[in-house]
Amino acid sequence: MAGKLKIRYEPFEEIVIREFVKFETIDDLARFASIVAGGKPTGLYWTEEVAFLYFPLPATTETAAKALVEEKKVYWTFVGYALMPQYKKVIETKEKIMVPVIDMTPNPMFRKVAKWLKQRKR
Repeated sequence: MAGKLKIRYEPFEEIVIREFVKFETIDDLARFASIVAGGKPTGLYWTEEVAFLYFPLPATTETAAKALVEEKKVYWTFVGYALMPQYKKVIETKEKIMVPVIDMTPNPMFRKVAKWLKQRKR
């Protein structure tokens, strides 16, 4: 049976971002991440000089599941981001909130998202 196992890579063809906010500073983004996580540990993604976090629409609804499987489309309900020219493993705010940052540079999808965010004016 293991000899018949097939593995296939099928990347998303589209990411639909419903809302996004550009934070003025990386500290503001770190504070926001901490607040929305209810003070629990959370992290940010970084690539292309952009740090961000996103909230995907769960694929629990029939519509979202159909879009995911049939159209290779995923919905992100919200993206918060800030420009961060240099990668840092941890952001520490003046309030001593510590938020880890994961370097996602090897991932082409995250690089495309970051480039798209950098072009936004708001």
